[in-house]
Amino acid sequence: MAEQIDDYFTSVVSGLVPGESRPGVGPEDPVQPPSPLSVQGALDLFDAQVGSRHLDLAARWLRSRGKGFYTIGSSGHEGNAAVAAALRPSDPALLHYRSGGFFLARAQQVDGSDPLRDVLLGLVAATEEPISGGRHKVFGRHDLNIIPQTSTIASHLPRAVGVAFSIARSEKLHVSSPWPADAVAVCSFGDASANHSTAVGAINTAVHAAYQGLPLPLLLVCEDNGIGISTKTPKGWIAANFGDRAGLEYFEADGSDLPAAYATAKDAADWVRRHGKPAFLHLRTVRLMGHAGSDVEAAYRTSAEITADFDRDPVLCTAKLLTERGHLSPTDILDRYENKRAEVLELAEQVGELPQLDSPAAVMKPLTDSAEQAAAAAPERVDPDRRAQFVGSPLPEEEGPLTVALAINRALLDVLARYPEALVFGEDVARKGGVYGVTRGLMKKAGSARVFDTLLDEQAILGLALGAGVSGLLPIPEIQYLAYLHNAADQIRGEGATLQFFSDRQYRNPMVVRVAGYGYQKGFGGHFHNDNAVAALRDIPGIVVASPARPDDAAAMMHTCAAAARTAGALCVYLEPIALYHTRDLHEDGDERWLAAYPDPAKRTENHVPIGSARTYGDGTDLTIVTFGNGVHMSLRVARRLERANIAARVVDMRWLAPLPVHDIVREANAAGRVLIVDETRKSGGVSEGVVTALIDDGFTGPLARVTSDDSFIPLGDAALEVLLSEETIEAAAVKLVSR
Repeated sequence: MAEQIDDYFTSVVSGLVPGESRPGVGPEDPVQPPSPLSVQGALDLFDAQVGSRHLDLAARWLRSRGKGFYTIGSSGHEGNAAVAAALRPSDPALLHYRSGGFFLARAQQVDGSDPLRDVLLGLVAATEEPISGGRHKVFGRHDLNIIPQTSTIASHLPRAVGVAFSIARSEKLHVSSPWPADAVAVCSFGDASANHSTAVGAINTAVHAAYQGLPLPLLLVCEDNGIGISTKTPKGWIAANFGDRAGLEYFEADGSDLPAAYATAKDAADWVRRHGKPAFLHLRTVRLMGHAGSDVEAAYRTSAEITADFDRDPVLCTAKLLTERGHLSPTDILDRYENKRAEVLELAEQVGELPQLDSPAAVMKPLTDSAEQAAAAAPERVDPDRRAQFVGSPLPEEEGPLTVALAINRALLDVLARYPEALVFGEDVARKGGVYGVTRGLMKKAGSARVFDTLLDEQAILGLALGAGVSGLLPIPEIQYLAYLHNAADQIRGEGATLQFFSDRQYRNPMVVRVAGYGYQKGFGGHFHNDNAVAALRDIPGIVVASPARPDDAAAMMHTCAAAARTAGALCVYLEPIALYHTRDLHEDGDERWLAAYPDPAKRTENHVPIGSARTYGDGTDLTIVTFGNGVHMSLRVARRLERANIAARVVDMRWLAPLPVHDIVREANAAGRVLIVDETRKSGGVSEGVVTALIDDGFTGPLARVTSDDSFIPLGDAALEVLLSEETIEAAAVKLVSR
């Protein structure tokens, strides 16, 4: 198919007659409106279109020789070069994987890049590739303000909404941003992707914000080629779905008509920049050469359907336009076309021999560098007078013992005082102060620009955080319950965690995602409010998962996470144990031994909780209990009963579920020689699996056992106690283990 498209272009151009007009397109035709696209502008965009076409051909050529690894191309979509020309190079862009024309046209606006070579380096996974370092083929480059995305369907749209939101919010907060105050965020995607729930939610979020009068300068570009791999988009669907939507200005253009596409794209971009509201540019395109090099279009399209699209080829249409208007002769067109082919193939020959990533260390370097920087992160000093003025009196460290909920509240207030770019947001976090009151009073102290409620959509909340983080802000979003996180986990897995990996840490996603979770709530619950499943988080490379249990740790670990996000670009998930939010007692009613003083910021060294460090209670030598979350409270109670039975146990609170505090766990395990892992998550896929493996990998040979909750969802009421881990189960297992 690639050869057919290539041959058809050269044969049609060879037969063109210079200056011969088609009806309605001739240079002297009175019905033809003047084009805002200059002759030189048209020639430059044609160069980008031809370059993009030959990159697609080279991708197949490289693959046929075993040198290339990616053949999804931009052929038929080259009209998106006009969108790049209509924007400024300082406008942040999140691009569809068929946006080759846009990428090359944006590069024309900025000195210092070789975009043809850049794309080819990505095709062959060469380490010299300037955005991902050979880890993936993406359209991205930091100096072009193109934020890479990784092909998960429409997953970049929520982030794009967040970027657009952050342009205006950064200006309002007077904090630095990588984007100018009048920038427009542009996000392109396909017509099939427009149906994905991620896209639908993101567009709804943009319209929802605009409806409330919030500035959101976002240009959504739907490149509509009428087909998603092999499934046709119903004719007229995109226009019917988005053409008359309140709060979303609609523009439409034919991507095969370069001047019209440019004029419409410029109108759309100017409208967004002028009004600060979202707009939808429906760019009608055509898909040539199939979905990818391995795609056999004849399996689902007739030959007549395929060849009918040849005349809509945007590269061919631009060539005809330039010839008909006398700007280039057919010979000039073909010379440019063949010269570009020679240039691209010469570069392809060169890059095909370049080194690729050749070791685990090389592949994982962005992750290991991030982990090392995050582990070294510590809370920054803040001016005491400024802190006191912001936080108010009494200061948290002067209040006396606090609950977990109050400790988190005070820590969030401290973080807002320390970092002017910090934002706290989510469902119900502002006026209500959260379902459990954890964020109560923060909006009053920090203002509604920094602490605010969002619409009810976890995907939108995390997308807003992703866009804010990459735009220079420090987002602290809340997911109201752990069960709700799974609705939107791909925003962490597919976008947040991967960005530093696929951009070689040139782009990062600093954030602290607060999640209320785990079981054991009294008088309230059921599966959707009691969830003990964390496996979806623990296997994501590069993220930090914090799990505080005690109030002092909760405050200190929030400060650590904020510092790691701020200084190392870490994506931290901060799991809060709902059942311990307002717990005051440990052993007996009224003992208040679960309260703790707020860590004094003046004592930064002794109060700092580094990422990956555990906390040990007691020094018993008969048994080491390794646990976290609610398990800490239960295990300390059990340890006291064991002591009465002459069993001396120490309790290790891991505090961090990723990375696991392996060094501390092994040290404490060897101190007693016997280990019981107390895991409130499920037996299958739970945290204990990783702890057991870590101990075995490190050579621990002593008696080892684990107790967990059952492989079950958590039911409503007292029935929950039938499947959740209990103190009785822990005690019985401890006695049995020591008795071996």
